[in-house]
Amino acid sequence: MAVAVAGVTTTHRSYCLASAPRRAQHRRRRPATPRASGAVEVRVCTNRTCARQGGREVLAALTGLAPPRVDVSSCGCLGRCGAGPNVAASVAGSAALFGHVGTAARGAQLLEHLLGAAEFDAAAGLAAFAAREKAEAALEKGNAAEAEALLNEVIGLNACGGRHLVYRSRSKARLAIGDISGGLEDAEEALRIAPRFPQAHLLRGDALLAMGEYCAAEDAYADALDLDPSIRRSKSFKARVERLREKLVSATNP
Repeated sequence: MAVAVAGVTTTHRSYCLASAPRRAQHRRRRPATPRASGAVEVRVCTNRTCARQGGREVLAALTGLAPPRVDVSSCGCLGRCGAGPNVAASVAGSAALFGHVGTAARGAQLLEHLLGAAEFDAAAGLAAFAAREKAEAALEKGNAAEAEALLNEVIGLNACGGRHLVYRSRSKARLAIGDISGGLEDAEEALRIAPRFPQAHLLRGDALLAMGEYCAAEDAYADALDLDPSIRRSKSFKARVERLREKLVSATNP
């Protein structure tokens, strides 16, 4: 039986199917998860004028601050040019337009306004967001141990927004320092919080691949591809597929 991920096919599926029964829990594909009820939609204008006023930076900040039930994305012109960055929000069918949302702090205040202070604390969210950015900068420089320590502190802040991103980043850091089981646990925690998060599926696949769970890794990569078909074209995804193929070949031809 053939294995096919992103158009790459091998003929070693029989090796995966022969895995021990204890591994079956990792091979099980996750069902598609519908969007959470009560979802809030936030659209950030990134058209010319708003982009010059910081629209793209606000989009990144809101994406990092928002809880999973808040769907944040960019959009075209919302009008009121010159009063931006402009943000449109829809909550329970009621829509509103907000202007001058030009900083991460203003974005956090907007989320607190939309969700209520009981669900989203702007101050705690901002503190966690800043610490996570610092950790991700350390990870980008190759300082995975430092990044993990910083992310441990972020998790301790217990901010409600962006927690799936924190666990995503700590999963990446743990995998980089060789803590494979910890990396897997964090990827799965990110998926528990945000089941439709492609990057967490990819990291789950990376951990499973490192553990020799090749069928499960393939399924995790396929889950990510189902959620975001555009990753098929990325160099990192192609590299993952190639590593999987090489491992399968090595496993069947020792």
